[in-house]
Amino acid sequence: MKVKLLLTSTAVSAAMFASAAANAGELTIMSWGGAYTISQTEAYYKPWMAATGHKINSVDSDNPAAPIKAQVEAGNVSIDIADIEYSDAIRYCDEGLLEEIDSSTLPAAPDGTPAQDDFIEGAITDCAVANIVWSTVFAYDSSKFSGDKPSSLADFFDTEKFPGKRGLRKGPKANMEMALIADGVAPDDVYATLETDEGVQQALDKMASIKDDVIWWEAGAQPPQLLADGEVVMTTAYNGRIFGAAVGEGKPFEIVWDGQILDFDLYAIPKGAPNKELAMEFIKFATGTEPLAAQASWISYGPARASSAALVGKYKDGKTDMAPHMPTAPENMKTALVNNFEFWADRQDELNEQFSAWLLAN
Repeated sequence: MKVKLLLTSTAVSAAMFASAAANAGELTIMSWGGAYTISQTEAYYKPWMAATGHKINSVDSDNPAAPIKAQVEAGNVSIDIADIEYSDAIRYCDEGLLEEIDSSTLPAAPDGTPAQDDFIEGAITDCAVANIVWSTVFAYDSSKFSGDKPSSLADFFDTEKFPGKRGLRKGPKANMEMALIADGVAPDDVYATLETDEGVQQALDKMASIKDDVIWWEAGAQPPQLLADGEVVMTTAYNGRIFGAAVGEGKPFEIVWDGQILDFDLYAIPKGAPNKELAMEFIKFATGTEPLAAQASWISYGPARASSAALVGKYKDGKTDMAPHMPTAPENMKTALVNNFEFWADRQDELNEQFSAWLLAN
């Protein structure tokens, strides 16, 4: 039944977009690179190009949100679609930097459920549509530990019990939340704590306890490479990058799900994008039930639609079940914290400045 449904939906999608093939266009899509962009290429780009005759230019960035503001303010926008984090989607929408998206035009689920009811709560905003649920976790190289293995965020910050360098993303987001959880703050109390000056200082003090042992990373591909090169024994990372290295490449890396920070990535169209209408057609296609499920066979990020879950099967190796590797798997959710998007939309600039000052201080 599932196969029949997929074939029927694929045929409908091809018919929907075939009329555009006669007037082939071109889109520039900016994403994060590495295994993540590969998953988008296989699940979205190639099928859409085959169905429509349009072309996609894929561009990588350490943070695809970064160029949007400059391009829009300069009136020289070259990006048609950017894959961005939730807090950036909210902030940029409020600042008028993104095109609004009419969610009623998004495709319904195969059973007819409207998109607004099929997407996970919060996955559709005024200016962006989510494609994945991902998380920041920490991981370690199991070959570096002969006895006890790290099993909690407290262990990540304990360089006496577990000596060695740590990798951390160069910025306050996720680091501050993880630092507070490691310091004993319950996940449900993390953002209330960070709303206070004392809470921010508590997070910075916890990070300071390992500051001399930290190697900072900025691009998602760096953490698994730092582990592989032996530069760190454990590192924070995007869960899909570690999955790709461990399952896809056979690296001896283990994810610790304790205190994972859940987040969305969303497709957005910069204000003044040169191919706005075509960009919207792509987003409708890519965020359909089957393409979102297809992406999960390439990387362990959960699809943003409920109807996609039942279609998530095995990894591209044909033998690894993907469901247990999703951030949203029940076993992985026990101490998870959902990123407070509004908090970061309101406080990100301020905390970035405070973090940068802390980083430069002795």
